[in-house]
Amino acid sequence: MAKEVKTIGVLTSGGDAPGMNAAIRAVVRTAINKGMKVKGIMRGYAGLLQEEIIDMESTNVSNIIYRGGTILYTARCMEFMTPEGQELGAEICRKHGIDGLVVIGGDGSFRGAGKLAALGVNTVGVPGTIDLDIACTDYTIGFDTAVNTAMEAIDRVRDTSTSHERCSIIEVMGRNAGYIALWCGIANGAEDILLPERYDGNEQALINRIIANRKAGKKHNIIINAEGIGHSTSMARRIEAATGIETRATILGYMQRGGTPTCKDRVYASIMGAKAATLLAEGRSNRLVAYKNGEYVDFDIQEALQMKKDIPDEQYEISKMLVR
Repeated sequence: MAKEVKTIGVLTSGGDAPGMNAAIRAVVRTAINKGMKVKGIMRGYAGLLQEEIIDMESTNVSNIIYRGGTILYTARCMEFMTPEGQELGAEICRKHGIDGLVVIGGDGSFRGAGKLAALGVNTVGVPGTIDLDIACTDYTIGFDTAVNTAMEAIDRVRDTSTSHERCSIIEVMGRNAGYIALWCGIANGAEDILLPERYDGNEQALINRIIANRKAGKKHNIIINAEGIGHSTSMARRIEAATGIETRATILGYMQRGGTPTCKDRVYASIMGAKAATLLAEGRSNRLVAYKNGEYVDFDIQEALQMKKDIPDEQYEISKMLVR
């Protein structure tokens, strides 16, 4: 029989992502609408273990949907990775009357959510990461904003790269996933896209293409380099030495995590947050909300974490045809 949930908690964990506030807002207002109380847990699992827990009402989430970052703050917590930390987290949830918990974050956050579910706390995860690296879902909160932020920045770098007839290496975020790099490479018309999932490390082939492009009349080269490959500054020095072409590296960094969320990130995050609160109201646990094949669905957390994700072959092949 489903366990009745009267009070839920909500936290954000791991890296922040634009749209997290929209998800928090939806969790709070949906839960209240369904007769549940809501508690906000500050600073992720670290705040849970420190009992940084506040009561949340509908007014607490007014005027936050357009804000980047997360009003609940976020942190990484090594202690919660231990069995003792997880037991303490479950005990603190019970102490504060928290029957269910919504965890907004990435795969590391969901492993913690799965542990709490096994310890009797009804738990639902919502994918919030700019990296788009959660295998069970076609969408993660923050990716759309991050890729648009990066795209606009790369357009600006191209302007100055063209003016100086340079080669520019622009490094985008994504940890070990190349989705931001792939999308920006296509959207910005890059001459080369370096993805962790596909790059063979053949820098000489990259240099040869730059030389061939220059001989063919191209006055500049834009190379999108994924964070999972990195070393953009040293790569730029080697390319300049090998080609004689002035080469500069630009690392976009954390600017991709900030800023006003796009409409897509606000709407999708709101629907996912509402679905998470609804699942808890139904007594469900150990679930992960996802957007798959045009529908909002949910998976078992352990099942979702075992799924593998790779760059779609079709998108990669198209990107290769469009560059040069």
